[in-house]
Formats: sequence, structure tokens, C-alpha cells
Amino acid sequence: MSNTPQPAPVVSEHIELKARNVSFEWEKTPLHWVPGDPFTGHTINVLHLLLPAGERWFVHVYKQVLPYIRDERLREDVIGFIGQEATHSAAHDDVLPHLKALGLDPTPYTAQVDWLFEKLLGDRTPPLLNAWVVPPSPGRAREWWLMERVATIAAIEHYTAFLGDWILNADSLDKRGADAVMLDLLRWHGAEEVEHRSVAFDLFMHVDGGYRRRARTWATAFTALVFLWQRGARFFMENDPSLLDGRATFRDFLRAGRQGTLPTAAAMARSIPRYLSRTYHPSQEGSTAQAVAYLASSPGANGGR
Repeated sequence: MSNTPQPAPVVSEHIELKARNVSFEWEKTPLHWVPGDPFTGHTINVLHLLLPAGERWFVHVYKQVLPYIRDERLREDVIGFIGQEATHSAAHDDVLPHLKALGLDPTPYTAQVDWLFEKLLGDRTPPLLNAWVVPPSPGRAREWWLMERVATIAAIEHYTAFLGDWILNADSLDKRGADAVMLDLLRWHGAEEVEHRSVAFDLFMHVDGGYRRRARTWATAFTALVFLWQRGARFFMENDPSLLDGRATFRDFLRAGRQGTLPTAAAMARSIPRYLSRTYHPSQEGSTAQAVAYLASSPGANGGR
């Protein structure tokens, strides 16, 4: 357990976490679900490529760390988190056959993502790390690698909460006539990311909490997310059967940010020092009340009503 003092939440927003039975019907969702803006839709579509494997990996790692938890409420939160993440993975996975039916086969990209999470970030400590970073004892090496992955998940969850808060407030997508079912999926998922935004960080602080590890794994996670996201956006644009010369450029990203259909580069940059601050706590991000209110009204999270 960490000897580092854990930053206290700004406010007490603790809520019981539960996996919801969700249902989304994709038959009427077009490939370009943001009308006239394939780049924005495909940039957001990268979530469907990354999250099924990524969130299965979250669940796998957290099941391994459960024996290290000595706080009963945190254990309950982690179990609730596991249930929600498993549901997220399945819901995004269900979008992929629809994309394939529309002529955009995601398999070449998802195969690479599966390799990343199952092999590179799997249970076997990478040989170079095992040789140069961690003690030679196999048991110590396994524990070190487990804590690295717990810290990495905390860093990733900072950005999923950031994106969750953004999508809940992205009125520009509604104004552009974005597909209602896709928006509901994204906002249901985003609301649950806001709802459980403190769990990954609290777990890391409970089992380790070292600042150097937090900063190191943030750098790794942020670099990987930027690389994978731009690669995924390029994959979608280049393989979209309805685009003659589909490209994904940074200029397009900046344009979409100005229009409010994607997060701005400035907002993403401002999120970096917040996470790296020694006084950071995820309760400083987003609103639990807003998230819970959306979850109560989401058609997909309430039987497709």
C-alpha cells in the first residue's frame, strides 16, 4: 500500500457503481453519422476499435489486483468498475459488424489492437523491462508489472473521463444532426466514465501511489493514445469506400475542435498538468450529477425506450 498521502476528493460524490443492461439498434445508423463530416465521425469511431480490447484488458488486470485491496468500499467500487467496463467493451464491439456491413472492415486494425493489449501489455513482463528495470525475482517482477499496468489504467481513465465530460456537453454534434443512436451510445458510455472517474486513480493510490510511476505511465499512456488514435482515424478515412481520397489531417482535427464536434487541442493540453499535479484528484473533473441525470434518460440504458 502506498505511503504517499492520497489527494482528497474536492467533494464527496461517491455513488454505487453498477453495470447497466444496454441496447442499441444500429440498422439505421449511416457510415457518416455526422452529416457532411466523415472526419469527425471516423475520429470518434476509433473508440470502437480501441475500447473492446482495451476494456477487456482493464477487467483482466483489475481481477488480478483485487487481492491487494484492503479497503472494502474501494473493493466494491472496483467490482462495479469491472462490470461497467465489461459492458462498455461489448457495446462498442457490437458496432463493428455494422461498420463492416457498410463496407468498412475494421479487422486489420483491431487485430493490431488485440495484439497490443493481449501480448505487449499481457501478463508476461516484457523481457527488456524484466532485465533492466525490475529486480530479478520472478515474483517481484510480476508485481512490478501489475502495478505498472494499474498506473497505466489510471492515466487512461483520466482521458476517458475527460472525453466523457466532453461528449455530455458536445451540443454541436446535436446541432449538426449527428445520429441519435450513436450519440446515445457515446453519452451513455461517457456518463459512466464520469460516474466512475475516481476508481482507477483511487486504486492506484491505494496499492502504490508513487508519483514517479504516475508520471512515467502517464507519458507512456498519452503517447500511445495519440499514436493509436491518429492511426485509427487515418485507417478509417483511407478505407472508407465512399471517399475517393480520404485523409485524416491535424488541420481537420483543429477545425473540428473549433466547431465543437471534437475536443480542442487546447483543452486536451490543459488536461495534462491537471493529472500531473500532486494535488490532483479525478473528482475535480466532470459532474456526477450530470452523468447520473443522463443515465436516467438514456434510451439505450433504459431498454431502448
